[in-house]
Order: sequence, then C-alpha cells, then structure tokens
Amino acid sequence: MTTWNLEGMKTHLFICNGSSCMKKDAEEITQAIRDEIQMQALDQDIHTTRTRCNGRCKDACVVIAYPQGNWYRVPTTEHARALVQDLNHEVLQNEHVFTLREGSLQRTAQTTAIKGIEKVKEG
Repeated sequence: MTTWNLEGMKTHLFICNGSSCMKKDAEEITQAIRDEIQMQALDQDIHTTRTRCNGRCKDACVVIAYPQGNWYRVPTTEHARALVQDLNHEVLQNEHVFTLREGSLQRTAQTTAIKGIEKVKEG
C-alpha cells in the first residue's frame, strides 16, 4: 500500500473506525477493503485512511470516497470488497447515505428520515 507517493491516486477512502462502527465489524471491513485493493492491484489508484467517528453511527460501518464525495453504508466484508471492485460503476448506489452534488452533501432517499444531532448543545 502506497503511503508516500500519492501521484495518480484516484480515490481516497476514509473508513470509520469509531466505536459504533467497530461494534459492527469495522476492523474486518477495513481489512477486506485493503485486501481487495491489493488483490485487484489498485494500490496506485486507491488510498485508505482509518478515521474515528464520522457521525453516521446508524449507518455503520461508514466509508467515504473522495473526490467522488459519496458516503457508503458498508455493513459486511462482501459490501467492502464490492465497493473496491467497482467504485466507478456505482455498484453500491443503494448503499449511499450522502453524496456530494454541486458542492454540498445531499441526503439520499434512505437518509431523509434520519435526522442528525446538533454538534453544539444549548446552555
């Protein structure tokens, strides 16, 4: 896995390893993503970074792809491998929870009913 030379990198995957995601197999999902990148010889195209909480605990495990701007719900290692296998063809479009459009994140149909929590508490 490349860490120093990011020239030619097409996608940067941010993989949530916050506590809620870790309870839903984030470690296994992280390893499946990294294993699939290696198996598909995509080390020069896809870079991964573990993050802490991305604030979408109900969608655990969350993986964010940039510069595409798509937020994915990745519930299994099979979903993780499918995400790597075909990022360009939107295989997991039904797993999008947010997507970047015209410079702003927009909810998908499956997240319109889930209201987030405010970061700043009153009082």
